[in-house]
Amino acid sequence: MTSSLPKLRRLPVLVATALLAACASTGGLQPASEPRPIDDHTVARSLSGAPLSPAAFPAQDWWRSLGDPQLDALVAEALQGSPSLAAADARVRKAQAQAGLANAARKPTVSATGQYVGAQLPSGLAGDEIGGQLMHNAVLMLNFDVPLDVWGGKRADYLAALGQAHAGEIEAQAARLSLAANVARSYVALAQAFDSLEVANREQARSERLLGLSRQRVKAGIDSQLSMRNAEVSIATAKAQAEAAQQQIDGLRNAIAALLGASPDRGLAIERPRLLQAPAPGVPSVLPSELLGHRPDVVAARWRVEAAAQGIKSAKAKFKPSIDLSALVGLAATGFSGLFDNDALLGFGGPAISLPIFDGGQLRQNLASHDADYDLAVAGYDQTVVDGLHQVVDAVQAIRALDAQSASLEQARAAAASAYDLAARRYRAGLANQLDVLAVQKPLLQIEQQLAGVRAQRYAAAIDLDQALGGGLQPAPPTDSVSSLSPSSATSP
Repeated sequence: MTSSLPKLRRLPVLVATALLAACASTGGLQPASEPRPIDDHTVARSLSGAPLSPAAFPAQDWWRSLGDPQLDALVAEALQGSPSLAAADARVRKAQAQAGLANAARKPTVSATGQYVGAQLPSGLAGDEIGGQLMHNAVLMLNFDVPLDVWGGKRADYLAALGQAHAGEIEAQAARLSLAANVARSYVALAQAFDSLEVANREQARSERLLGLSRQRVKAGIDSQLSMRNAEVSIATAKAQAEAAQQQIDGLRNAIAALLGASPDRGLAIERPRLLQAPAPGVPSVLPSELLGHRPDVVAARWRVEAAAQGIKSAKAKFKPSIDLSALVGLAATGFSGLFDNDALLGFGGPAISLPIFDGGQLRQNLASHDADYDLAVAGYDQTVVDGLHQVVDAVQAIRALDAQSASLEQARAAAASAYDLAARRYRAGLANQLDVLAVQKPLLQIEQQLAGVRAQRYAAAIDLDQALGGGLQPAPPTDSVSSLSPSSATSP
């Protein structure tokens, strides 16, 4: 009998060894990618010739550089009352609440319960001693629970939720930047529509004067009806252009009112824009590395990578034993009168350990899902960086090309204006007729129409550059460098 005791003592060890051997394993599961270092991207050749400056990032109120007080007021109104921003803020609050829930799960809990039970058992079942009598039972209890985060899984859950909350906060900033940029772009388009309307009205007035002269010449028999018909065509075309420009004006006013979160009537109060200047392009000399600290979408994508890395840590911790400390202290007695007697004390407690053994592959699939989430977050981050750099280069190159077009059109406009002035002087001197003056005026109006379009594109390109450079925002990125968010370092258990 005594010879079997050592074997019995070894039995718990053997059982524990068997259980551990049967535990679910993380072997072979890991993310397939890691974030690309931002300085691996090169933009020097694409931005060659652009003015570089360490302080070239835009100001937070970058739209003020366009020099129109009405635009300043419209952007402020949009940032104050747009429903889209209210929705973004609500999403931020929800993400913060989720982070609070994850943090609360890490902390000890205490709960109190009280219960009164009245019971009567039949004598045939319980006997004469307690059967047929109404029994009163009262219980008061305090429940204590202390989750021990031995493997850091609960902390990882909290950090993952916190990372998502940070990403939501920064995406709300991105929504504000996008809204301000959309208001400014619509305002620039409204300015172009007003310019088009003005040129169309001037062309209509020119064509009507030409028609009047043509009728006089036809009536005098010194001209055919061809010039008169051509003038009528020009009038109809100019009217159509004016009507199209007015339709654009109405639509853009309505669109701006929608961006403000206001009713359509608000748009009717928007006056003709008075944009003063399109700012010269300024490109930071610290691109691309500093782009991470200024573009809210890049920073938000980086936070999501960090959150996904913490999600992997949490998933790996679930493969380990979980330990909780719980205790119950209370009073229990038959009836309320004996509830506070010395012998009414009730209590028990201690550690509870649970270990996953066979779960049908749920833990491995959960970890595989988090690995995929990490890869998705990395791909989203890398793509956001690429898109951001391309948007900067596109805006700079557009500004460069539009400045060249504007310079050429200004030269053409100066030549056309000079020709118009010369024809007007010849007319006043009696050396030319009014038809010559009106004929020379037409190319001048056409060039002014083209110049208005290029000017509007130049304003829009300046807005694109300000938005591509982050709109003056400096959201806080994760403290770890992006290079540290690799599968080998960010996903260790």
